[in-house]
Amino acid sequence: MPIFLECDRCTACCRWPGQVRLAEGEVERIAAHVGMAVEEFIQNHTRLTHRRDGLALLDQASGACAWLAGDECRINPVKPQQCRDFPNLWTFPGAAEVCRAKPVEVSPEEWQARVRAATGRDVASR
Repeated sequence: MPIFLECDRCTACCRWPGQVRLAEGEVERIAAHVGMAVEEFIQNHTRLTHRRDGLALLDQASGACAWLAGDECRINPVKPQQCRDFPNLWTFPGAAEVCRAKPVEVSPEEWQARVRAATGRDVASR
């Protein structure tokens, strides 16, 4: 049986150093959500990805996401797909030690339905 990880919004993933890549359309969605022009958002809140092939969100000095304020994501309603996909479609080394997502054993169909609800994507069960 597949295991679905129910996020409890602990923000451990938001504090992990790395890069949050922005997919097509996400810059515009986030900029609109925060009431900013796209160009201003790009200039002040993004950087080139490590491969220099796209944009990523800026980090705080600690490595945490710049949009994390305390224990709240200021862009949660429009957060990037990469964020929505965690922890069920990808994870990082050491995530099991810091992420407080609750493991729930579900049928393959239920796993797909829960992932679709959490991420907005149709994927094959694991």
